[in-house]
Amino acid sequence: MTPFTERILQIIKDIPPGKVMTYGQIATLAGSPRAARQVVRILHSMSQKHHLPWHRVINSKGQIGLSDDESFNVQRLSLEMEGVEFSIGDRIDLDRYQHHPAH
Repeated sequence: MTPFTERILQIIKDIPPGKVMTYGQIATLAGSPRAARQVVRILHSMSQKHHLPWHRVINSKGQIGLSDDESFNVQRLSLEMEGVEFSIGDRIDLDRYQHHPAH
């Protein structure tokens, strides 16, 4: 596993309940601001194995990035159970819910 992948995994593991981070934000914190798609790939391939809170990662518009209805609903319900609220257009208020780690 590359150091970049390890950093991404740790950043995602550290997102607290009731907070979200964006794909691009995670890529930037991991040292590669243009690697948002790589964050998506890592989430897709490693979430189950590494017990990642994948549902806390959303797109830069404050929306769930999954198009599959079942996965979308699982992610939305998981976030709502943690207290995250959705507004019109299924958006999450990033000013209120975005996690900004201190590293």
